[in-house]
Amino acid sequence: MKSSATSSAQPSASERPGGRAGGADDRARLRRRPQLSEEVAAHLRHLIMTADFRPGEYIRLDETAERLGVSVTPVREALLTLRGEGMVSLEPHRGYRVSDLDRIDVDDLFWLQGEIAVKLALRTAAVITSEELADLEWCNQKLRSTVASGDTAAIIDAEFEFHRRHNVIAAGKKLAWFLLSAARYTPTQLYASDPEWGEVAVDSHDRLIAAYRAGDRDEVITQTRRQFDDGAERLVKHLEQTGIWDDVDS
Repeated sequence: MKSSATSSAQPSASERPGGRAGGADDRARLRRRPQLSEEVAAHLRHLIMTADFRPGEYIRLDETAERLGVSVTPVREALLTLRGEGMVSLEPHRGYRVSDLDRIDVDDLFWLQGEIAVKLALRTAAVITSEELADLEWCNQKLRSTVASGDTAAIIDAEFEFHRRHNVIAAGKKLAWFLLSAARYTPTQLYASDPEWGEVAVDSHDRLIAAYRAGDRDEVITQTRRQFDDGAERLVKHLEQTGIWDDVDS
């Protein structure tokens, strides 16, 4: 994933592992972005997907704008976007309320990404050259180095670059776009800050490259799905620990 699993999605620079919007670092990043409302939406989407904004909680326009150091307008536009995605609802006279985040929604998001990624991987398997395999090996070595360094921003960039180059080989622009759209809900910072996730990603890439070399389609499918399954399990575990499903499970 530049996402948590295997995707070509470039994560927002406004996402961060520490929690909610706020602080000089967030404000500085958001001011540098040309598409401000999109960046605010990505930031809020990350906070909702990690339960930093919990289901039922209200996201206040003025408060959020102040925390991010932006005007109310891009926050309002961002919340309209999230409303269209079903992530928040507009309550009359009260504001925007975070929608429920069900287990099945998490499973469906990763299932969808996995299905698209497998299609792209099988196309890649049919056309990949030795030079392109060497390029993917170089990208994965870069990811391995960044995982060892613990630099979350560098890990995100390296993971994205691996899958960007991989999906270019498949030449499925529309599928890659759908994968990008689905992967926007993947909290990349959550994964990049997890050393175990990084080890799984590097190992899965190694095995995927080996499967391409061997012409092993079954292993290509297995390793492509592996990161999505791992990503789903890690996110579900994180959300369980936040307690957002306690009432549902009891």
